[in-house]
Order: sequence, then C-alpha cells, then structure tokens
Amino acid sequence: MKAPNLLILLGSPILLMLCGSALAQTAPTSPILLKGAPMGAVKFDHTPHVKVAGKCEICHHVSKPEKPLKAPQQACTDCHTNPATPPVTTKLQAAFHNPTATAGLCIGCHKTQNSQGRAAPVKCADCHKKINA
Repeated sequence: MKAPNLLILLGSPILLMLCGSALAQTAPTSPILLKGAPMGAVKFDHTPHVKVAGKCEICHHVSKPEKPLKAPQQACTDCHTNPATPPVTTKLQAAFHNPTATAGLCIGCHKTQNSQGRAAPVKCADCHKKINA
C-alpha cells in the first residue's frame, strides 16, 4: 500500500472522531431554565449568547480531573450544586456571579457588552424572575 493511501486510511477515523466530537457539542436551540436562585429562575437562551461569545468555551470550562465529564455536554448543575459537593468547590451561584452580582462570568460579560454600546441586562430582576420557577 502506498504511503498516501495508508495515511488516508489511518487518518480518517481520527478525523471522524474529532469532527464528530465537535458536532456533538451544539448549544440547545430552545431556552433552558436555570433554577435554584432565591430571586427566581433564569430563562437562558443560548442562541444570542453564542452569537456574542462565538464559542461555547467562553462560558463553559473544560472538565476538571477531579470531576471528569460523563457526557460531551452536561448541565452546569451536574457538577455545580448548592452547597458545593466535593470534589467541586464552586457552588452553583458562584459559577455565574459573586453573591452581590458585581462580578463573575455572567455579570462581567454583560457589563462589558454595555460598555461597548450593546444592551445586556445588569439588574438582578432582568434575568431572575419568580414566574420562571
């Protein structure tokens, strides 16, 4: 067998695995409900967030060795709970913002978007709604 044919034969399964993995990780097309916050649940639509962030990894971190993923995509609540359950040390609320909502993943990005002239909610009640519960 010639070297180029052997390369294609051996490389194809690897390429398929990589592409399949990337394709399997797509954002939900309908909004999800993030429950458990005392101020009310957050109805979260991935579509506008992916348009702004560009890729999932901006918000979703890779799995940690102490708590490896069980599936290509998992809900934040699969690892982040209230209170945090070892070996995870970040509780659910802290995965999104600090207790006063002045800093953190969500609020930090929303503040940045607003400073760039885009409208993003920064008040608690803009995202947290009792009717979503």
